[in-house]
Amino acid sequence: MMESDRRPRRGIIFILSAPSGAGKTTISRAALKAIEGLDASISLTTRVPRENEAEGLDYHFVNDEEFNRRLSGDELAEWARVFDASYGTPREPLENAVAAGRDILLDIDIQGARQIRAHYAADAVTIFVLPPSFDELEGRLRRRGTEDDAAIARRLKRAQEEASAYPEYDYLIINAEVRDSIERLKAIVNAERLKVGRLRAEFAPWTI
Repeated sequence: MMESDRRPRRGIIFILSAPSGAGKTTISRAALKAIEGLDASISLTTRVPRENEAEGLDYHFVNDEEFNRRLSGDELAEWARVFDASYGTPREPLENAVAAGRDILLDIDIQGARQIRAHYAADAVTIFVLPPSFDELEGRLRRRGTEDDAAIARRLKRAQEEASAYPEYDYLIINAEVRDSIERLKAIVNAERLKVGRLRAEFAPWTI
């Protein structure tokens, strides 16, 4: 990357976390279309793709051996084991985006968010998403129709535990209506982009 190609500020890592069924993935996909200059970070996972998921778009689907190879090679910026699968964020595209001044959106769980925040504290902005109520969360999980009662019960138990982590985050979005949630996320992104503290040391305002 040429020095002249750098933007006046470093890129921002926007982290979106939520209990399963809160609507995080729906918000993430819509935000990437609605917010200019926001790129997706594609995670690795060892789980089987769901019916509506595509390789390279939703996740990079890998086996346990490949995941462990990348983990041991220090190629992951964060990783977590969730239920019976592993998830991780590739380090190189994340760090390249930040250095180039490009903003990137991570759709990751609480464990991963804590790791990213610890390693990229100055560049990370954390956003937690919750449904309007626990009953609504249960309804959304059941309407997905992808899991049996035992699996849903396990997700609901984990959701109760995860919901208590929201005070660790910079922002909270109650996802009652997706369009409204997207507007709230857009407002967060715009505000963070305007922070003076994100400007590079050599920035000169009269030269842009």
